Amino acid sequence: MMLRRKLYLGALLGAILFLMIAAHTIQKTSFVFATNIQSHNEVRKNLLKNHTITEPKKHRSCSCASCIVDSGVSQWFDQRYNSKQKTYLSGRDDDIDSLSLKWWLSLQASDGTIKDIMQTMFKVIPPPPEDETLRQNQCRKCAVVGNSGNLLNSKFGALIDSHTTVFRMNKAVTVGFEEDVGNKTTHHFMYPESAIDVRPGVHLVLLPFKLKDMQWLSSALSTGEIKMTYMRVKNLVAADKDKASLIFPLLCVIQVMVVNPSFFKYIHDQWTERHGRYPSTGMVAIIFALHLCDEVSVFGYGADKQGNWHHYWENNRYAGAFRKTGVHNADFETEVIQKLSTEGKIKLYR
Repeated sequence: MMLRRKLYLGALLGAILFLMIAAHTIQKTSFVFATNIQSHNEVRKNLLKNHTITEPKKHRSCSCASCIVDSGVSQWFDQRYNSKQKTYLSGRDDDIDSLSLKWWLSLQASDGTIKDIMQTMFKVIPPPPEDETLRQNQCRKCAVVGNSGNLLNSKFGALIDSHTTVFRMNKAVTVGFEEDVGNKTTHHFMYPESAIDVRPGVHLVLLPFKLKDMQWLSSALSTGEIKMTYMRVKNLVAADKDKASLIFPLLCVIQVMVVNPSFFKYIHDQWTERHGRYPSTGMVAIIFALHLCDEVSVFGYGADKQGNWHHYWENNRYAGAFRKTGVHNADFETEVIQKLSTEGKIKLYR
């Protein structure tokens, strides 16, 4: 009997001891596990704290805060803008597509053939380089300056001159109006009937509305033999045909550019949607700038505050008559320019 009690008591003590050892082991294991989890979380937290997560960079076409040609910003713009459209003639056989050429030749009758006239022209002026410099690391800010009377008393002169490139057009005057329109010009758009002399270093940009205009350019920069188109024109124009590079004296910077007739057709179809017979000089200048620049600011377009359409340097009550001729549709072009501003593709100053 005593032996049985001793065995029972020993078994009971053994069970209690086993339970105590098991409990201690479980507690120790849990502590270690919890400590490991805490340490792991701390390490992970420190890694995340010290590691900057960077999203993959989106492709940018320029270094400006915003770039005109970046797609996905404006569906309206993307449907119209064609980055592959040739802006000016290069002297290549494939410069002008056949449909554009047919449309352009129908605008105004002229004698001669496009091939012969272009060959002669590019003997007088050097053809531009085929490839443009990559612009990913550039920010080319351009000002397109129209001739509206709304520039008077605007005090935009310094702002206009702050741009990398400044486009002016036709018979634009700066002397005496510098405070409002600035003094800087890098590109001057003209056609024979609106031609003026341009300062050294300024690009002469010809708007050829007919074959005769290309013939006139060749003449105006050489012999001066053409004095009439459909009206008397300036027979000689002071302009740099080319300019030696200061860095590489054997290279020339192209100073004369001829807008590609297919570019007129592109603007007529895509931008002015065939309103009017063909786009105005002002409209061509803006779309031209959209293709050459990264940011575009537009000045001097539209009527003045009194609703008058006239040039800022002259007092001409008939200056707005072109709006009724049917050649250009100024009202529709104004809508397009306003839309470009609304869509954030240009900055419009009035």
